[in-house]
Amino acid sequence: MDKKTVLIVDDEKDVLSVLEKTLSTEGYCVLRAENGNDAVMLARSKHPDLIILDIVMPGLGGGEVAAMLRENPMTKDIPIIFQTCIISKTEETVACSLIAGNMFIAKPYSAEEMLAEVRKLA
Repeated sequence: MDKKTVLIVDDEKDVLSVLEKTLSTEGYCVLRAENGNDAVMLARSKHPDLIILDIVMPGLGGGEVAAMLRENPMTKDIPIIFQTCIISKTEETVACSLIAGNMFIAKPYSAEEMLAEVRKLA
């Protein structure tokens, strides 16, 4: 089986490091981006199997990144998990974690929670 590639996008380096370690340990190939522009560039050039995308970032935010990727035929079908602190764990549960076809995970989350969602989509 080919190694699945996950692009993680967050402006917080600590979050990137933890996610990278968690996913790498589970056998995923991990690409990192610290901003929206780099995320779009990497998604277009590397075509990952999944993107974990922070919503609130300076400059190009996660919503804008997702919209740009959905407009491009090469990236429109890449699944996205949005990670955010703008919804609570309670709201995440009420919304069934799926809004407009996109998965949302509220921060903070456990490594097990994230891995369960990654396994479903990648």
